[in-house]
Amino acid sequence: MKRTATTRVALLWGAYYLFGCTPSVKIEAPDKPIEINMNIKIEHEIRLKIEKDVDDLMSNQKGLF
Repeated sequence: MKRTATTRVALLWGAYYLFGCTPSVKIEAPDKPIEINMNIKIEHEIRLKIEKDVDDLMSNQKGLF
């Protein structure tokens, strides 16, 4: 009879020990703002191809535009 009482107490203390050491996760907002440094190089190039007859038309009629 004494052995079962000791076993129960040991099981209770073991359960208490295991549940007392469970990890916890905390989500908190940072004190400082988040800073993202990005070095981005943007290059763009626009190419217009004009047909020869349209180019001639634009050069011959100065008052077109």
